[in-house]
Amino acid sequence: MSDHKHHSPEDSDFDDIQADESEEWVSKTELKRQSALMQKRGEELILLSPAHLQTIPMDEQLEEAVMQARAMNRKKEGYRRQIQYIGKLLRQRDVTPINEAMDKLTHQHQQTNAAFHAMEKAREDIIEQGDDAIQPLIESYPEMDRQRLRQLHRQVKKEREKNAPPKAYRELFQYLKSHMEPE
Repeated sequence: MSDHKHHSPEDSDFDDIQADESEEWVSKTELKRQSALMQKRGEELILLSPAHLQTIPMDEQLEEAVMQARAMNRKKEGYRRQIQYIGKLLRQRDVTPINEAMDKLTHQHQQTNAAFHAMEKAREDIIEQGDDAIQPLIESYPEMDRQRLRQLHRQVKKEREKNAPPKAYRELFQYLKSHMEPE
């Protein structure tokens, strides 16, 4: 009789292999890519302002790791290791709420920039075109005062002719901002 054992499908070793095959196989390259993404997300968390950081849903361990990294010198080896640690913590968690909060912050920032550029463009249009630019602005923002816009337009023109400080130029922007800024 031989010493070789014949494995039947009921053997526990075979069950382990089947369980492993049912899990989704991920390549080492993919794991490294995911690791790099989580480290990048961790760095983004570290660079947020304290006010924005409070809007991110984090557990105590992750929050502590982020705060430690914020206190470190960015040129030191410890900082790099701390980012790796934060990446590891993120890989162990469901990062969907964190990603959603970060996307919301990014979208908010883009909206603010777009609104700012729209105000700058409106100011330049008023200065260059006068009433031709004021009319469409009044139609879009009926709460604006046509006379005030015309007055500011004239003051900016005079400032530029006299090479004076741009007081009315700034005042025009503030007026537009008070009426055009998104809530």
